[in-house]
Amino acid sequence: MTSPALAPRTGPAGAPGLSRRLVLLLAVTCAVAVGNLYFPQAIGPLIATALHVPADRAALVVTTTQLGYTAGMVLLVPLGDRIRHGTLLVALLSLSGLALLAAGCAPALPPLAAASALVGLTTVAAQIISPLAAGLVAPDHRGAVLGTLLSGSTGGMLLARTFSGTVGEWLGWRAPYLVAAAAALVLAAVMAYAVPSTTPAASATRGSYVALLAEPPRLLRAEPELRRSCFYQATVFGGFSAVWTCLALLLTGPVYGYGAEAVGLLALVGAGTMLCTPYAGRLVDRHGPGRVNLVSLLGVLTAAGVLAAGSLGGAAGLTALTAGTLLLDVAMQSGTLANVSRVYALRADARSRLNTAYMTCAYLGGTAGSWLGVRAYTAVGWPAVCALVALLASAALTRHLAPRRPTGAPHPRMQRPRRDRP
Repeated sequence: MTSPALAPRTGPAGAPGLSRRLVLLLAVTCAVAVGNLYFPQAIGPLIATALHVPADRAALVVTTTQLGYTAGMVLLVPLGDRIRHGTLLVALLSLSGLALLAAGCAPALPPLAAASALVGLTTVAAQIISPLAAGLVAPDHRGAVLGTLLSGSTGGMLLARTFSGTVGEWLGWRAPYLVAAAAALVLAAVMAYAVPSTTPAASATRGSYVALLAEPPRLLRAEPELRRSCFYQATVFGGFSAVWTCLALLLTGPVYGYGAEAVGLLALVGAGTMLCTPYAGRLVDRHGPGRVNLVSLLGVLTAAGVLAAGSLGGAAGLTALTAGTLLLDVAMQSGTLANVSRVYALRADARSRLNTAYMTCAYLGGTAGSWLGVRAYTAVGWPAVCALVALLASAALTRHLAPRRPTGAPHPRMQRPRRDRP
C-alpha cells in the first residue's frame, strides 16, 4: 500500500506519475546507495590502525566494494526488468543494510573485505531507481526528474567521505558502517510503502536468468543510439577519471606541495553540479539530448584548456584547477543526463538492461581513462593529462557531428529528427 503523502500522481494516458515528495525520497535513496561506495575511502587509515594491518592492505576494503558493485551492475540490475521495482528495491536495501551491519561488526580484515564485497554487490539501488523513474514520469519531464536523482547521487558521493571521516574520528571506524546500515534498513521499510506498483516487462519474464544477463550485450549490438550514448559517456568519463586520478599527484607533487586533504577540499567544488543537474535535465526536456551533448562536449574541451593552466602552480594555477574541475564536472553530468534520456527512450520494456549496458561501458571508459592518465602524467606531466581529456572529448565530438541517418524512436520533444542534431 502506498503512503498518501507519497502517492504517485497520474501521468499521461493513465500512466502513474511521481509526486515531488517521492522524487526527493528516491533522490535520498540514490545518495545513500552511492555513498556506500565512497565512504570507506575516508576511513581506510582508521581501519588499518584498529585492525593492526598495513594501510595498503586496508585499501582492500575499497577495492572489494568496487568489485562487488561492478558485479551487481551485471548480475542484479537487469532484474529491474523482470521483478517489480518496489520488491527489488526493498530486497536490495535490506541486503545492503545487513551487509553493512556485518562489515561494522567484522573482527578482522578478511571478513570485513568479504562483507564489503556484499555491500558493493547489493548497493545498486540507484541503478534500479533511474529506470523506474523514467517509466513513471511523463516523457517531457523525464530529464528534470533524472537530473534530481543525479543530484542525489552526486551529493551522496561528495558527502559520504566527509560524513565517514568525521564520524569515524569521533566514534571509530565501525560507526559509519552502522549508521549506513540503519539508513539502508529504514529506507527499505519506507520503500515497501512508497514505491508504486509496476508490472515487469513481458520480454524480460521469458527465458532463463542467463538469457536475461545476455541481453545487455545484445542490445548494445542492436541499438545504434545506445552505442552512441555509451561512446559519449565512456570518452567523457574516461577524461574525468584521468583528471581526478592525477590531480592528487599534481597537488601533492613539487608544483604545489599540498597534503592529501587539498584534493578532498577541491572535490567539494563538485557540489556545484548538484544545483546544475536539474536545470540541465530541463534543457534536455526542452531541446533534446543532442544539443545538450554538443554543449557538454564543448564544455569538456574548454575545461581541458583551463585545467592545463594548473601546471603553472601558485594562485593562478590553483584558480585554473578550481574553475576547470567545476566546468568538467558540470559538463560531464549534463552529458550524462542527455545520454540516459536518449537511452531510456529506446525501449520502455528494457530500461534496466539498457542501463546495464550503458553503465558498464561508462565504467570501462573510466577505468581506461584512469590508467591512461597515470601513464601520461608519469611520462610527460599534467599537460599530457589535459591533452588526453581534449583528445577523448574531440573523439566524441567528431562522432557527434558526423552525418548520420535517423534511427529508432525520436525523443519526446523531438518529433523531427533535426532537433537532435547539433
